[in-house]
Amino acid sequence: MDLSNHSIASLGDLTAETLDLAWGEPGKTVLSGRTVSGLTNIWKYNLADKSLAQVTQGTGPDFSPMVDPSGKGIYFVNGKATGFLTAYNIRTKQTTDIASENATQPSISPDGRRVMYVTQPARDRNEVWTANIDGGNPVKIASGESLATTTWAPDSFHLAFVVSQNGAIDKPYTVGADGSDLHQIPWSGGTVFTVLWTRDQKTLYVTGFEKDSSVPNIWRANPDGSSQEKIGGDCGNIAEISPNGQYLIGAVWAGEKTGIYEFSIAGGKCIPLLPGVATFQSVFAPDGKSLLYAIPSEHEVTIYRVGWQDGKLTGSPQVAVKLPFAIPFSSGGNGYDFARDLSSVAFARRAGHADLYLLSQK
Repeated sequence: MDLSNHSIASLGDLTAETLDLAWGEPGKTVLSGRTVSGLTNIWKYNLADKSLAQVTQGTGPDFSPMVDPSGKGIYFVNGKATGFLTAYNIRTKQTTDIASENATQPSISPDGRRVMYVTQPARDRNEVWTANIDGGNPVKIASGESLATTTWAPDSFHLAFVVSQNGAIDKPYTVGADGSDLHQIPWSGGTVFTVLWTRDQKTLYVTGFEKDSSVPNIWRANPDGSSQEKIGGDCGNIAEISPNGQYLIGAVWAGEKTGIYEFSIAGGKCIPLLPGVATFQSVFAPDGKSLLYAIPSEHEVTIYRVGWQDGKLTGSPQVAVKLPFAIPFSSGGNGYDFARDLSSVAFARRAGHADLYLLSQK
């Protein structure tokens, strides 16, 4: 699940993440990492004649350019990130690597047996995969410039993912875990965060941003995407439906509204449940009588359980599981997910090496 909001700047034929842009000559040229034929180098874009010129050579990847203030040249970073998606079995306390190639955005199926994730084999390419929770039976579902996971259907076989490209309207898809039954959901909004099935799989709820809006909204639609209806918004990233089908559970992970919320479908209102709790999402335990959420910290991860019934919390949060190691809150999207039966946790382990270079002016 991508957290970046697809922040993209496009200058003619030069397209790069906003944070990778820098002035060359102020008001005249712009420097950025640009990928051509799989190689990422620093390029210069001339604002006057809209021409492009390659600045660095080699296999790269080169990124994060910065002009030296004294005129000595251009600083840039050269390096490649690496990483694994790892599963930790909470009962046996054993770990298994599910995937490499900068794998992240894990989403574990409701039955805890499968995991969906995104890999980045190249700077300009993402792939969506599914595998067993132990890494067995990997299946490539899709590839593209920018992909994001969302959620699984209650049958633990169908899933949804999102395709984004150059700031255009997102394209959500549903598909089987074996790559079968691929369908694009017609979408006229902007950014899609989650695609969520009701328990009978007869209705979809989609959370996302309309174009030029900073407030997430909630839409209801048929499984084929027809009859889309906006029913509310500003209730965080919706990732769960209550057992009685009357509430949607969401989370805001940063900012003034940080916390866990529920959206009353009948009332059309967003109701605070746990204000101030910074978590990626909250889900129902298998019995449907409590909510589970994880709080990663610098040295450990704590998964809490709190009772829930008919739209209200019952009791105070209690520690359900404590993991004696740290996992990332985010890593190119969500950095972790856990099984609802608390049997396992999937998390990204990022690593890599980078060097800072100075390209001297001649």
